[in-house]
Amino acid sequence: MAFRKLKLELNQVKEIDMVSYLSSIGHEPKIIRGVNFWYLSPLRKETKASFKVNRTLNRWYDFGLGEGGSIIDFAMRYNQFTIGQFLHSLQESPHYPRAAEPKLTRDLENPIKILESRPLGHDALLNYLQERRISLNIADQYLKELHFEINKKTYFGLGFPNKSGGYEIRNSFMKLGTSPKDISILIHNNQKAAIFEGFMDFLTFRTLNPDLDESKLDYIILNSVSLFHRTQSLVDFHQNVALYFDNDQAGRSLTQTVLSSGEKYTDESSLYNNYKDLNEWACSIGQSKKISQGSLRIKF
Repeated sequence: MAFRKLKLELNQVKEIDMVSYLSSIGHEPKIIRGVNFWYLSPLRKETKASFKVNRTLNRWYDFGLGEGGSIIDFAMRYNQFTIGQFLHSLQESPHYPRAAEPKLTRDLENPIKILESRPLGHDALLNYLQERRISLNIADQYLKELHFEINKKTYFGLGFPNKSGGYEIRNSFMKLGTSPKDISILIHNNQKAAIFEGFMDFLTFRTLNPDLDESKLDYIILNSVSLFHRTQSLVDFHQNVALYFDNDQAGRSLTQTVLSSGEKYTDESSLYNNYKDLNEWACSIGQSKKISQGSLRIKF
C-alpha cells in the first residue's frame, strides 16, 4: 500500500528519509562524507555549508543556529507549520521520499566496539559541549573523545567512564552506553557527597563551581536511576549527601525513596524546578544571559 494511503502517525513520519525530503523541496547536499550530508542551511542565508544531516540517524543539525532534530522539527521550522499542517501536507503530496535507512540500534550481536580513546578535539563535540553550557576546561578533565564501531559503521562521541571500565557516550545525535554498565565515582573519603543522575548534570555542577576543590566533595554519577542500589556501600560513611536527580517521574520517585531512608540526604532539585534537570536549567538561563564560570553558585 502506498505510504500516502496510510494513516500518518508521528513515528512513521520520523522515518521519512531526511535527505530525500530535502531534495524534494529543492535542497541538495554540497558535501557528502560517509553518512553525513552537508548543506547550505535551508533555514538561513550562508555561503559555507553548516547544515548537517546524519542519514543513518536521520537527524539534522544546523551549526549556525545551534538547533537540530527530526524531520518534523525541521518542517515546522522551515514551513512555519504546526504538526497537523505538516501531516496534512504529506497526505496531499503525490510523492514521498523513500523510507529512511534503519536507525542506529544496539543488540547483543552488534555491541559497541571502542576503536580509539583520545583527548577532546573534534569541533562537533566541542560545539555540542558549548551548546550544553559545559566548560571545555571542565570537560577536558573528565571526558574522552571516543571513536567506536556499531554494525560495522564508525562513529565518535564524548565518553564518560564508569568504575567498571565502560563508558556513557553522547553527541548531538545519540545517547549510548557500553558494557559493562555501572555508576561513575570520584571518591576522596569526604563527609559530604553529591549524587547526580547523569554526567551532563555533574559537568554542569562543576562548570558552575570551577574553583571547588574536588578533594573536598565526593561525587557519584548514577548513569541510570536503576543503578542507585550500587551507591549504598559508598555513601554509608558520608554525613551529608545532596541529590541532583531529574524532575521526571523516575527521578522524583527515586528522590522520595532516598529521602525516606535517612536525614543525611537532601533534595537539591528545587534549584531547577520546572526544568527536566540541572543541565536543562543552566541551558535555559544561558539563553537569557551569559553565564560566566562560577557566576551561579550551587550550594553543596
